Amino acid sequence: MGIAFEASERATLGVEWELQLVDRDSRHLRQEAGRLLAELPDLSSQTEAPPLRHELMQSQVEVVTGICETVEEAKRDLAGNIARMRGVLEPRGTVLTCSGTHPMDHWREQRLSPGERYGELVEQMQWLARRILTCGVHVHVGVRGQAKAIPIVNALAKYMPHFLALSASSPFWGGYDTGLASTRSVVFGSLPTAGPPPNLPGWSAFEEYLETLLRAGTIASIKEVWWDIRPHPDFGTIEIRMFDGIPTLREVGMAAALSQSLVELFDHQLDRGYSLPSPPSWVVKDNKWRATRYGLDARVITDAHGTTVPLRDDLYELVRELTPVAARLGCAEDLDLISEILDKGASYERQRAIVSQGGTLQDVVDLLSAEFAADPACATVGVGDGAGVR
Repeated sequence: MGIAFEASERATLGVEWELQLVDRDSRHLRQEAGRLLAELPDLSSQTEAPPLRHELMQSQVEVVTGICETVEEAKRDLAGNIARMRGVLEPRGTVLTCSGTHPMDHWREQRLSPGERYGELVEQMQWLARRILTCGVHVHVGVRGQAKAIPIVNALAKYMPHFLALSASSPFWGGYDTGLASTRSVVFGSLPTAGPPPNLPGWSAFEEYLETLLRAGTIASIKEVWWDIRPHPDFGTIEIRMFDGIPTLREVGMAAALSQSLVELFDHQLDRGYSLPSPPSWVVKDNKWRATRYGLDARVITDAHGTTVPLRDDLYELVRELTPVAARLGCAEDLDLISEILDKGASYERQRAIVSQGGTLQDVVDLLSAEFAADPACATVGVGDGAGVR
């Protein structure tokens, strides 16, 4: 089976941001996705790639950028559509938030979104799919050539704990602290074709692997391969799906900058004949668990001999290494937000701090709502009718 990779001319960006619809007063999720999409038909009814879409549950939506050249362009794209959404939602007491899981609500209380695709997913996966009350951020980065795609996927697997720990935002599940930094990575990772990407030697091996899965009936199409990092042949991108739900647009910009800078670095290293990192599968799997459990406090494995280093130290070094690349891409300021997160805490740490100081999970939801609403990247964009966004 041949799979054509529609190579990009440069490291373009696309971002998919999954959001929660939350009642301002009760702090519980509201099943309003269908109504929201119906009231914004110009955003949701395009025949191809609408910027506003259903997710599995009616209490969630996904906002998607077009093809962007820079992180700043991607943030503007997201902010404009979020402003439109807030203009519809806020008058009736619904606010937008984002975290890997809702701190209080249970998946049994949710209604599934309409659509044949979702019905088929639940029929096939049953309980595994029904409980996916999770949100994430997916970042697409353009790659200049089919032959580069799999080596870059393998190299990015080294940074899976970095992606996850920086964005980890799901310490609570159904009203309880799970003890994990990212509960979402466990819930979504239980799907049969989810999890770390297999370490493959090249594009032909990828084609053979997908053909085997199709022949065996494991998947019906390539779209059902939900690896944490995967090539997207139709878009000519690498899609990084490791990020937990990210509560602010500034942090989404950080995730996009980190993704774009790494792919750009690896793309040019291949041009210069360098060999990219390709960690063994057991190292990748173990490091993902370490970040899932301990977040930024994890010690990550750096070689096949089991050497470990503090993830925080590795992230400081990574920022230093990538800053020249990010400067050329125009996203050095977005990348530098990593240093602020290391200093002030990732979302899972900020949420737990509320509870440790005597707050409730309702207060945690208020924190997530306040962070989303106060994000200056969103607040600077006006609603389409001219009203300001708080």
